[in-house]
Amino acid sequence: MLALLAIAFLLILAVSLLSALFLLHPKVPLSFVQIHVGMVTLLPIIALVALVMNDRVVNLGPFRFDSLSWLVAMFVLTIGLIVQRFSIRYIFGDRSYRKYFALLTFTVTFDVLAWLSDDLRLLLLCWGATLLGLTLLIYLKQEWQIARNAALLAGRMLAISWLGLFVAILWIAQETGHWQLSLIVNQASLAQISSWETTCIDLLLIVSVVIPAAQWPFQRWLLDSVVAPTPISAVMHAGIVNAGGMIMARFAPLFSGNITQIILLLIATISVLIGTGIMLVQVDYKRQLVGSTIAQMGFMLIQCALGAYIAAMIHAVLHGIFKSTLFLQAGSAIHHNHQTEPGRQAILPTILGGIIALLTVIGFWQKAPGDGYQWISALILGSSVLLAWKQLIAFSKGLIGRVAGLFLFTGAAVMYSFAHRAFARILGDTVKSGIQPPTPAVILVVFVLLAGSAIAMLAARHRSSTALVVIYLWLVRLGEPKEKLVESHPKYLTQSFSQGGHLS
Repeated sequence: MLALLAIAFLLILAVSLLSALFLLHPKVPLSFVQIHVGMVTLLPIIALVALVMNDRVVNLGPFRFDSLSWLVAMFVLTIGLIVQRFSIRYIFGDRSYRKYFALLTFTVTFDVLAWLSDDLRLLLLCWGATLLGLTLLIYLKQEWQIARNAALLAGRMLAISWLGLFVAILWIAQETGHWQLSLIVNQASLAQISSWETTCIDLLLIVSVVIPAAQWPFQRWLLDSVVAPTPISAVMHAGIVNAGGMIMARFAPLFSGNITQIILLLIATISVLIGTGIMLVQVDYKRQLVGSTIAQMGFMLIQCALGAYIAAMIHAVLHGIFKSTLFLQAGSAIHHNHQTEPGRQAILPTILGGIIALLTVIGFWQKAPGDGYQWISALILGSSVLLAWKQLIAFSKGLIGRVAGLFLFTGAAVMYSFAHRAFARILGDTVKSGIQPPTPAVILVVFVLLAGSAIAMLAARHRSSTALVVIYLWLVRLGEPKEKLVESHPKYLTQSFSQGGHLS
């Protein structure tokens, strides 16, 4: 049954790609996009059915269908479907309407195929096609110089990332004599790679994951990509910017507690602080969301560096769904711009929220007090609880607002717990835990995260000293676009109008 589902899945995936190419023909009516999107709807449904009934691994040519493959396919295709449904009307009337749907389908399709591939050559080809598709989506409004500049920067950065993965895979295949990932990650194959070669390969893999995840010092390409249409920013979270967790989970046995994990831990920690700071000081809503993404991808890579690959995958999926939704709502963000400073009536609820967050931290940490990952997870979970409590309950207006917020808060907590356990159960046999770095390194990360977050919040809100002002201005400068990505007015629209063209 699973084999039949896998065959049907691949066939519909191929047909949806042909459908997108068919839509490019100018004689095909635009109403055909409804049929195309309806066809795409079948894919996440098949992936969900296969994930629920999955009890074995199915190998189909170069593809490997296991629980991780089905989960990633369902996640990527669900976000792709939501974005396509949203875009039917959002992009309607744009001169690139047909090209947009073709490129979006192209990007999502090859993204899925990359994570289904057991043959590393096919994985490289499909992942390269995904990155190319994303670059072309950013370049969609090619008549706009700003979009061309953003696409050029993204293309260069993503090409470097792909090249790092290419060299790493070529090196692995040369040493092990295999192209199949499932054969490479067993102990017999890994024993053929010397320790210094493993370190070099791990460094190349780190380069290949930190660039798409927009980690320091490569965060600029994602910040500049906000010039692209909002749905494109949303679809980036469908296994592209969060691909780091998937790559690290697949290659987990290569990371055996060497220095590269500490390097990744350091890069991700710095990125969390920079992303959080950008989110706090930016006034542009999309740039706030990008800052948040940088920070969240940093947390995901911290989980990978600590060997908690299942947690990293759960983080990638849940964050991707949440952040895609926020990007699609970006156009209505102005309506939610209300005062969030606590009044006197919010002081006691805020204190209560702090106590609940502290108890959450202590309770989560007590599950495994000797595990460094538990320290980081307790810190992240406690911060999330406090933030959610403040936004949903402490800052709500009136008793009814707070009661409604309490129900939402409780529901979110229950859903988080349910999703975490369900994903852990599904991925338990497919994604293995790794070796965590030395405890002192973990303690240092906890300290830096706490101290850095406190300084960033003080710099964003109070700026009571010269040092805080300097930090504030530095964070603003990090998040602001470069001069070549700013126009006083959209010149390409003026040119199109003067030439009698149709405005997009």
